[in-house]
Amino acid sequence: MNPIDGALWYIESHFASELTLEQIASQVSTSPHYLTRAFGAVTGHSLMRYVRGRRLTVAARRLAQGAPDILDVAIEAGYGSHEAFTRAFRDQFGLTPEAVRSQRHLDNVRLVEPIRMDQSTPTKLAPPRFETSKALLVAGIGERYSCESSAAIPSQWQRFLPRFGHVPDQIGNVAYGVAYNADCEGNFDYIAGAEVRDFSRTPPELARVRVPAQRYAVFAHRDHISNIRNTMAAIWSDWLPSSGHELADAPHFERYGPEFDGSTGHGGLEVWIPIKG
Repeated sequence: MNPIDGALWYIESHFASELTLEQIASQVSTSPHYLTRAFGAVTGHSLMRYVRGRRLTVAARRLAQGAPDILDVAIEAGYGSHEAFTRAFRDQFGLTPEAVRSQRHLDNVRLVEPIRMDQSTPTKLAPPRFETSKALLVAGIGERYSCESSAAIPSQWQRFLPRFGHVPDQIGNVAYGVAYNADCEGNFDYIAGAEVRDFSRTPPELARVRVPAQRYAVFAHRDHISNIRNTMAAIWSDWLPSSGHELADAPHFERYGPEFDGSTGHGGLEVWIPIKG
C-alpha cells in the first residue's frame, strides 16, 4: 500500500478522534513534509482540510437528521466549543449548524465524501535522470494556492505567456513553473516565469523567487500538458516512496523548453523533484 492509500485508510478509520499531520505521517512511515506535498499532488486536496471536511460532513449529516444538541455534535467533531464549531462549519459549508438542522436536508451543502483512489492502470514513468542544478532566479506572475484552488494554474500561465520573452534580463527561451513556500495546510506559492540574470530590473508587479542549487530527480512528461497530474501522481505516490530517496525541503518545478508549445499544450516538459544527497 502506498503512503497516500495508507493515509486515506487511516483518516477514514480514525477521523472521529484527534488527528494531527505528524500522527498520520507516522502511521504511513513517512515525513509530514512529504505527505503534505504528495497528498495534495495525488488527490487534489489539502490533507488536513480533508480531515476537517470529513469530520464536518459527518456533523452536517447528524444535524440534518435533527440532532437535538449542537454542542454534542461539536464535541464529537473535535471542537471544544459551540463557537469554534460554528466558525469552522460556516467556513466549510457557508451555513451555520443551526441553519442545516432547521432545513433538515443537505441539498445545498457541499459535503466532503471519502476519496477513493483511481484503480485504473497507473502512469508508467521512465526512470529519471539526476542533476544538481545551479541556483536559478525566476521572475513572473505569482499566486498563492491551496490544493483545491490549484486548478487555476493554467489561467495563470495564460496571463504570463504574453510577457514571455519580454521579462527584463530574461535568460534563454525556457519557462519555469515553480512551487515553493508550502505549508502544512497544503498551501503553496507558484510562479509562472522565466529565468533572469538578476532582479534589479524586475517590474514590481512581477513575483520573484530564488531557487537554490539543489540535487533533483528529473522526469520527462511527453504527453499533453492536461495529463500532467497523472505524471505527478505517479512520482509522488509510486516512485518517490519506493525509490530510496528522500524529498528535500526545496522548491520543485516544471521546466518548459523551446519544444513546448504553449498554444497547443504539446511538446513535453520536465518535472524536477528535489531530493536529498
